[in-house]
Amino acid sequence: MPSKPLPAQASVVVIGGGIMGCSTLYHLARMGVGDAILVDRNRLTSGTTWHSAAQVRALRHSRNLTRMIQYSVDLYNRLEAETGQAVGWIGEGSLSIATTPDRLTHIKRQAALAHSYGIPACTIPAGEAAERWPLMNAADVLGAVWSPEDGRVSPSDVCAALVKAAKRLGATFFEQTGVSGILTETGRIRGVETTQGTVMCDAVAVCAGLWSREVATMAGADAPLWPCEHFYMLTKPVQGISGNLPTLSDHDNHLYIRDDSGGLLVGCFEPMGKAIPPGVLTETFEFALLPEDWAHFEPMAERALHRLPVLEQAEVRMLLNGPESFTPDGTFMLGETAETRGLFLGCGMNSVGIAAGGGAGMNLAHAIVHGHTAYDLGEADAMRFAPVFNSVEHLMARAPEVLGTHYAIAYPGMQFRTARDLRPLPLDAEHRAAGAHMGQVYGWERPLYYGKTAEPVLRFGRPDWFEAVGAEVRAAHEAAAVFDASPFGKIEVEGPDAEAFLRHTCAGQVGRAPGAVIYTAVLNDRGTYESDLTAQRLTETRYRLFVGTTAIRRDLAWFRRHAEGFAVTVTDRTEDFAVLGLMGPDTPRIAAAIGCPALNAIGYFRHAAVEIAGHAVRAARLSYVGEAGWEITRRVEAARDVYAALTGAGAAPAGLYAQTAMRIEKGFLAMGHELDSDITPVEAGLAGLTRKAGGFIGAEALRARRAEGACARIVSLTLDDPQAVPLGHEPVHLGDRIIGDTTSCAFGYRIGRPVALAVLKDLSTPVETGTRVQVDIAGHRLDATVTWGPLYDLQGARMRPDENTPG
Repeated sequence: MPSKPLPAQASVVVIGGGIMGCSTLYHLARMGVGDAILVDRNRLTSGTTWHSAAQVRALRHSRNLTRMIQYSVDLYNRLEAETGQAVGWIGEGSLSIATTPDRLTHIKRQAALAHSYGIPACTIPAGEAAERWPLMNAADVLGAVWSPEDGRVSPSDVCAALVKAAKRLGATFFEQTGVSGILTETGRIRGVETTQGTVMCDAVAVCAGLWSREVATMAGADAPLWPCEHFYMLTKPVQGISGNLPTLSDHDNHLYIRDDSGGLLVGCFEPMGKAIPPGVLTETFEFALLPEDWAHFEPMAERALHRLPVLEQAEVRMLLNGPESFTPDGTFMLGETAETRGLFLGCGMNSVGIAAGGGAGMNLAHAIVHGHTAYDLGEADAMRFAPVFNSVEHLMARAPEVLGTHYAIAYPGMQFRTARDLRPLPLDAEHRAAGAHMGQVYGWERPLYYGKTAEPVLRFGRPDWFEAVGAEVRAAHEAAAVFDASPFGKIEVEGPDAEAFLRHTCAGQVGRAPGAVIYTAVLNDRGTYESDLTAQRLTETRYRLFVGTTAIRRDLAWFRRHAEGFAVTVTDRTEDFAVLGLMGPDTPRIAAAIGCPALNAIGYFRHAAVEIAGHAVRAARLSYVGEAGWEITRRVEAARDVYAALTGAGAAPAGLYAQTAMRIEKGFLAMGHELDSDITPVEAGLAGLTRKAGGFIGAEALRARRAEGACARIVSLTLDDPQAVPLGHEPVHLGDRIIGDTTSCAFGYRIGRPVALAVLKDLSTPVETGTRVQVDIAGHRLDATVTWGPLYDLQGARMRPDENTPG
């Protein structure tokens, strides 16, 4: 029983007393939320936290995820000084070895990233790696990355320090207090029902680890995660270990290794994990483990014996089998849910809870208090998953594979194999008949390229699909291609206040007359990007918004939450309409051939209702690939007839890879790549597309950024070496300084060279068109040329077939 009665009211209730819950409550208290409380149905740290291997490796695949873990390291050291509670920090560094050429490339890419992110990591030869880990068999090691500032902590001690510090700040913890229900009213949090009474509150943070999906369901929200078994072996003391060693990562063998009390801890992320069936992790699962499974662990044990011959003589203490939760894409969920205002998720930690917990808890508290994370964490957005992923069947299929990819090489084009074919496009059969290689995007199966004859072999060099994508780009550039853009989100805004509402929520020129197509940024009150979209004004009182495929839940929630006080309805029409992009210089002939010459009369950034193959459609003259054409929207049931008419007249199917390559050549920016909640239209070079008169969310912040002297920071790069394969997140060097990072990369088929977009962080030295820089790809600095603006068709003439067309 709790030692004190539950309060009747609290600003925030944090559910779950593991690392995420303790960190979130501590940071809420630091941010002045003195009446926040934490409830746990058992005891603190009794779920996953207590048995964590607790490695803290700072480097992640993005700058902000790395920044978040760097914050964790700083916090854990600060807590010890702040509270006197030791956190068990052992900062002996980490060593990642490579035993295959591709793994060596992978870790060299990591080392390059580390330099860009300010982490002192370096590539070392196999001999030096063996010196740092004398017990290791290094006969097959090709090289390694040494990260001297990494380490590990004691998870229970870290949480004890967080609890101690939080209590000093006035926060309160309630153990043995289970949550039996969450109260909502008109889609908002109102309170939490517990075994010790009801607490009314304004916000709930779901940090319940393995049980977070069930807790979120109580408030009508999705939290798609699922538990899997996770194994590590502990030995008794072995000869040759005195003091502490670096953490050793042998990812080619799916292993992580460290010393533990004079013995060894050998853990694994095996190629395919084991999902835990429903009903196993009940409310009585407290400081508990699952049964040992030596048959499952044996292949990993054999690999460990190869790496550490000393294990042959070591006495095994136990095989620990503890549950961990995994999400459909391997990244945690953090932030407010789409379904319920005031319900925040901090869960699905994918075995990095201790490393991420300090920074993730800070960001979750920041989101609760300020309405947004401290910096962009879009890749962890709680709204990013399609609802289809929340089913038990799909989660049990996907979670074991996610566990297995934890140590996989990050090849370009990598796709999950499980939980596929969840949302076929209306033209799925046509795409597959044309040999489409499909990729899963927000649950949809979307064509990446066509003409596949075998499964592509993934590599860091020129990919198997290089020629196929080149043919698709040539079709769009020299003749005509058709792109299936049906996965775009479609949101309709209708009502007498439709224009006023969009003038408030969008920064672009949304007041144009019906028939106009408008590109617009959607900004927050900081003047940074929430989204960008194209809008078609259908009538005086009705608009159709086209948003990014993965942004639909987030954008729909954003518009609905800002609609209060406006006479509008906001409706998701994504699944009602299919969209085809018909692009290329041969499109006027195709329009005539299909009996729709009216297409050619549509002006640039205009739309009109026309008829194709006996179906009413709406065609908009715009282009995401830099060639003339239309985006054609029609009801789903008309998709096949319209597609057959276009391809029958000579349009070749083209996929997402071709579209991306052409987008980058044109310098078109994309959310999640160049645009995010850390950048404003000023830095993006798109301030000219926002309304000078203001009147929209973020306008004042935008004016302030201009007054501060902010300037554009996104450039195009052309690499000299035609064989280079940049992937994104590569450092850009100017002399001896790193001045930025690549964001989107591809081969520019119309340019004949690899191309990239890059965000410049350092403009202390002027960077102009023609400036020569170097891009670090896996430790090799390759020469490149800077261009401010697009690399292809600078004036956009290719997209405007007739400059004299009205409109």
